[in-house]
Amino acid sequence: MAIAAGDLREKITIERASYINNEFNEPVETWAPYISRRAGRNEFNEPVETWAPYISRRAGREDSGSGEKEAAGQVGAFLMARFAIRRDALVDGIKPTDRIAYDGAHWNIKEMKQLRDNTRFLEITAVKDLG
Repeated sequence: MAIAAGDLREKITIERASYINNEFNEPVETWAPYISRRAGRNEFNEPVETWAPYISRRAGREDSGSGEKEAAGQVGAFLMARFAIRRDALVDGIKPTDRIAYDGAHWNIKEMKQLRDNTRFLEITAVKDLG
């Protein structure tokens, strides 16, 4: 994937999971910014999963495949894409357990690598379930 700065047309947000303790002192997963923040609560004072950004950046996107998968007796479809973003200190802190929020959907990160022909960019391969 060759990339130039002018190819960074899409806005993506990297989200990070964190854990808080519920009223029974059990860890509960919540999506929060890199700097911790208390998760939201509903009218019964139960923790509510929240989605908050770690970082937002411009990225280039290239679809790299699609297909179907079977799990639990059901067939679902997926779309795979590669996102290229300019590297900086925060981008270098992205983890495979983070995810991408893009175009109203959440993409699970599968692979991250430095572009072979340009060390200023990071290529992230991610998958979106289509149902």
